[in-house]
Amino acid sequence: MRGFPTLLNAIFVAVILTSLPITAASAPVDRLRLASLDWSPYVSPSLPDEGFVAAIVKAAAQKSQSEVSIDYFPWSRTVQVGLNDADYAGYFPAFYLKEREKSCYFSNTLGNSTVGFASLKNKLFDWQTLQDLQFYYIGVVQDYANGEEFDALVKQRIIRTDTAPSDISNVRKLLAGRVDVIVIDKNVLRQLLITDNSLSKDKLNIVFHAKELTNFSMHICFQHTARGLRLQKIFNAGLNTLNIKQLENQYFLQLQPGVVSKSVAH
Repeated sequence: MRGFPTLLNAIFVAVILTSLPITAASAPVDRLRLASLDWSPYVSPSLPDEGFVAAIVKAAAQKSQSEVSIDYFPWSRTVQVGLNDADYAGYFPAFYLKEREKSCYFSNTLGNSTVGFASLKNKLFDWQTLQDLQFYYIGVVQDYANGEEFDALVKQRIIRTDTAPSDISNVRKLLAGRVDVIVIDKNVLRQLLITDNSLSKDKLNIVFHAKELTNFSMHICFQHTARGLRLQKIFNAGLNTLNIKQLENQYFLQLQPGVVSKSVAH
């Protein structure tokens, strides 16, 4: 991924400028130190601008005159650090769950994780209810949650699955005909088909079914403190000025070879 044009050069310039000594005409800068995991294409230190959701976070922070830094951990550690370490403002990307409102203040949405099914174009696949899935051999990724109802049917062995260690392994099994269909996040598949050279000759043969399996909104989970609430309100004010869908399309466009990116800070 080295050598890609950065989407947020303007943001980085703004960060440098705001690090200059505070004058009477300038305001204090809020610094958002956030914990996260490596989850491409949403957030990853190896991607341009550290991923799509990270780019949204940085753009919203710039709009609200804040700075962002991201530290990466395994997921369980991400949650622990983000919620409890006073050096951090919170963690992301957190799926909205009602019970989590007791432990953090959610930002407004940063986008959505749409989970569904990918299959080969020349293989017939369709479904309307989860019971329809019992007729297919389905590839899943180890330890990924795919919705309570789906996972329950897997445990009951009504739905037959084959487990892979990663999304890319799952895609390769699909191409090799070892499974009929795979469960995958729509944007994860999109990014893999754009950037993974091993898939280049086969990517047009993979299709994502229009009917989603599940959909989660993603947020920053700010610490449940007075400071966390203040930072949430400041961040949301900047986030509310952005067109998330437009910026999502712009981000993935810049991954295409030969495309020069534009700043999302406009």
